[in-house]
Formats: sequence, C-alpha cells, structure tokens
Amino acid sequence: MRLPRCTRPRPPGATLRAACEQLRCWDTAGTSVPLLAVNLSPWQFRDPRLLDLLRGILDDAGVDATRIELEITESALMQDGEHTLATLGRMKDAGFRLAVDDFGTGYSSLAYLKRFPVDKLKIDRSFVIDMTHDPDDAAIVGTIIALARVLR
Repeated sequence: MRLPRCTRPRPPGATLRAACEQLRCWDTAGTSVPLLAVNLSPWQFRDPRLLDLLRGILDDAGVDATRIELEITESALMQDGEHTLATLGRMKDAGFRLAVDDFGTGYSSLAYLKRFPVDKLKIDRSFVIDMTHDPDDAAIVGTIIALARVLR
C-alpha cells in the first residue's frame, strides 16, 4: 500500500530563495560558483508576478541575476507563444540566463523557438542516454545541436 505524501505547500519562490542563500554561503566560503540553475514550474512561469518575485528574492539575498539560469520546460514554453516571448524578454532584460529544459519532448514551434531569447537547450535525457547505441537518438541529438548552433 502506498501512503500519500504529506508535504506542506512551499511558499512561492522557496526553492530560488534557498538556492540564493546557498550561493551566498558558497561565496562567503570562497567557493566560486559562477552560475546556478533553478527550475521553474509551468505554473510559476505563467504567474504574472514572477519577475517581481524573482527580483525581490535576489535583492534580499544580494545575488545578481546574471548568476542565475532559469530552466523552463519546453512544454511550458509552448503554452502561449506571445505571452511566453514577452515573459522571456523581460527575464532576459533583467539579466537572467534562460534554458529550455527537457528539449525534444514537447511540440516545439520552430517559428517561436527562433524568437525565444534562450541561452541553452537542454536535450531531454531520453535521447541522450542511448545516443551512443541508438543511431536514431544520435541523429536527433546531432540535429538539435546543429539547430541550436545555427540559431545561436
């Protein structure tokens, strides 16, 4: 019998707040961590207050936005193309680095992909894990890398 999870809901931004505190701790200890990646859930990404929340957390922690990479899943990005484009633009203007997580599992529109101001495509593990043994996976990974290079 599986028992239900009994976790308390975490306040918005709790993960980013903890990550920034850890980053500040590493800085104090003299450990250089130039970039810290933090996943955003699809519902966080759609929250119109997200950028204000992110800025507030970074201000409280004394961390510069250029040291944070926000990872957003491909499927979350494809929900509302124009809204996504505007949100990504505001995040980029604020100094965040942006990564598309789980790339290759959603239904990307190449028209939007070429307009999204992302810094990194993180190819989904399901393609990468067998690419040395499966020529189809190798072809998919190679094609995504070539596409990413062309689109910078």
